[in-house]
Amino acid sequence: MVVQQCLGTLSFLSQFNPHIAWFFLTEHDSASSLKLKTFRKGKGKENRANKFALNSLLSLLDRKLIMDSPNCMEQLSALLSSITQPLTVLLRREKERQEEEKEKGKQPEGTQSRDATEQQSAGPETGSDTPMVDAPLPTVESAEDQGTTATVEGDQGASTEKDSSKPGEEEKRKRKSIEPPVVPDHNFRLVVHILAARECNGKTFRDTLSTINNLSAIPGARDVIGNELVGQAQALSDTILADLEELLPHIHQAKTGTDMQGLALAKFSPASSDQAKLLRILTALDYLFDPTRVDKSKGSEPEAAPKEDVLKRLYESATFGPLWTKLSDCLTLIRSKENMLNVATILLPLIEALMVVCKNTTLKDQPINRNSRETSVTSAPDVGPGMENLFFKFTEDHRKILNELVRSNPRLMSGTFSLLVKNPKVLEFDNKRNYFTRRVHSRGAEPRQPHPPLQLSVRRDQVFLDSFKSLYFKTADELKYGKLNVRFHGEEGVDAGGVTREWFQVLARGMFNPNYALFTPVAADRTTFHPNQLSGVNSEHLLFFRFIGRIIGKALYEGRVLDCHFSRAVYKKILGRSVSIKDMESLDLDYYKSLLWMLENDITDIITETFAIETDAFGEKQVIDLIENGRNIPVTEENKERYVQRVIEYRLVESVKEQIDNFLMGFHEIIPPDLIAIFNEQELELLISGLPEIDVDEWKNNTEYHNYSASSSQIQWFWRAVRSFDKEERAKLLQFVTGTSKVPLNGFKELEGMNGVSKFNIHRDYGNKDRLPSSHTCFNQLDLPEYESYEDLRQRLYTAMTAGSEYFGFA
Repeated sequence: MVVQQCLGTLSFLSQFNPHIAWFFLTEHDSASSLKLKTFRKGKGKENRANKFALNSLLSLLDRKLIMDSPNCMEQLSALLSSITQPLTVLLRREKERQEEEKEKGKQPEGTQSRDATEQQSAGPETGSDTPMVDAPLPTVESAEDQGTTATVEGDQGASTEKDSSKPGEEEKRKRKSIEPPVVPDHNFRLVVHILAARECNGKTFRDTLSTINNLSAIPGARDVIGNELVGQAQALSDTILADLEELLPHIHQAKTGTDMQGLALAKFSPASSDQAKLLRILTALDYLFDPTRVDKSKGSEPEAAPKEDVLKRLYESATFGPLWTKLSDCLTLIRSKENMLNVATILLPLIEALMVVCKNTTLKDQPINRNSRETSVTSAPDVGPGMENLFFKFTEDHRKILNELVRSNPRLMSGTFSLLVKNPKVLEFDNKRNYFTRRVHSRGAEPRQPHPPLQLSVRRDQVFLDSFKSLYFKTADELKYGKLNVRFHGEEGVDAGGVTREWFQVLARGMFNPNYALFTPVAADRTTFHPNQLSGVNSEHLLFFRFIGRIIGKALYEGRVLDCHFSRAVYKKILGRSVSIKDMESLDLDYYKSLLWMLENDITDIITETFAIETDAFGEKQVIDLIENGRNIPVTEENKERYVQRVIEYRLVESVKEQIDNFLMGFHEIIPPDLIAIFNEQELELLISGLPEIDVDEWKNNTEYHNYSASSSQIQWFWRAVRSFDKEERAKLLQFVTGTSKVPLNGFKELEGMNGVSKFNIHRDYGNKDRLPSSHTCFNQLDLPEYESYEDLRQRLYTAMTAGSEYFGFA
């Protein structure tokens, strides 16, 4: 009780009196009873350390009474965080010193030698603790003004020629007033022990991280603290590995989660467990050595080498590899059992620790590679042998458990699990959508400026034009953050949300009004659209495309769904990915077939094409080179693949480049490109247009069979699989076969193909039974091999509709 009262008093004083912190950080003659224990090594340093009151506080961390009391730990950690905060001045000093050295490297040699002489004559200031005592407390927020806040009154009064002194000399005097305290290495290690203590709640952890960051400004402290963190992590990983080996047989014997004995999970359950300690240690390591955290606002980042050296030594240790292998074995067993999610939840801190490790090994700060078929991350420099593929393998092996954990606790995606977006194919659509919604509404440190409501008064028959005139010249922020208030001419009613919802739907239909010539329906489906390469007949077409991009972005920001469906090529360009030959099928089936034939056959002495394409715009023909001087380069067996790819890129993207660029310009003003890139093109359609309501019975009643019958085992298994799919998976199956997730207004009986109404149809595929199902979107046709079991059919159907939709012909 007495200790708590003393700590509480010090905390109160340090909070309301800025001089208290400086008292602990400056050198004083101390009473003999307060002197620290002197070690044989570094005796001189220890003797001087006794003169800093900060060490008296740090030495309390060696007392069992303090470490075993949650209240004392919380108060002491908060006090240390507050007292050491002025040390952040030293971080700024070091950064300024490095910048000066860079500048001096550019100066003439004579100037450098003169500056060196001035610095040498100034000399270090020692033996006086007066200057810092009377200085006001610098804070992190006032770091920009440290030059003035650290000015000493003694220096101000002593100089009678202040007005005539040079600015550089004045700055040097200011800097001399801030000297780091002398802290023994032993005391740095004691701070780390807080993270591995039995009692370390969230507030204590945050304050300790702040203290560690502040103390790291002292020369040599970062290395000492980093080495101690590594040592603690290695010791904890050894213990946890042994505990996992004991847990594995219990999971193997249990049939359900309720069969797990309390003793088997006792070492993992409490908040004071070793896995929780390991997570705190690894998080502290990442925080301390994260080069992007130090000063993002300056635009320059410190060297990442120290971080790599420390973490490399840890991750290359003999324990860490087997630890994650054993964790993976446990999760594999959990996945094979029923109702075992509670066990996986208990192991959550260890899974989070793995995410921290993966952040520092495989992924670093690499951006999402948005040009690949499935979003992935480019490889970073090796940090440890065998670690570079750890993240991808682990997340793909345990995607079901990870999604269940995220679904039960969405806040995980705001912490360590946010790393999963670097491998977004393992995240299910609902988790991606929840993450997207939180991120798109998060402004971070950006101040929230109020924006006036967007008042709209539109004519129902001119919704698109009236909305364009009212909204186009608004800034991106005004459109994004302003609340829509819509009124239709001649109609009464207060917009409480319903009128805005209707406005979005009417506006979505207006986008595709043929009178504006902005979009043309694709060949496979009159309700799916692609930009019109002849939209230039409308003089304002590019402004319209930018406006449409903004409106779709606004709809996503507000969580609205729009009745608009675009070609796969458009969705891919929104995601920043390249198009493929499969995307040509719905746009021009005959052209798709001819390109496919070229790829699958020897074209020697058959094809006489060149790397050029002829266009026809209102009777005016023009030859476009696909590559430089392409009209004079023949297509051969050797270069046909390049020719096909260039033709696809021109037909789908380059011929409508201006239209797509302006569309994306407007869209990305509302939605950041890196955030939308976590989705694939099928999911993006569901995000924009919503999940359809699919009646499986009505779907089944309007399906035709070719070389199958309704009683065939494969057909029975197919509909059983469809019923087992959730809402999202059924929509993806519909996308895979028909090219769109849209269900006709009057049901599947009006499903459209390239030749009008074309019912959903399933054909027997007489090829290899190990092939994946394939589709022909122009005809709403699914080619289904004769699988020998329901499990095989469901697995291959799921693979085809989620991962294989890029390809034609599966081996």
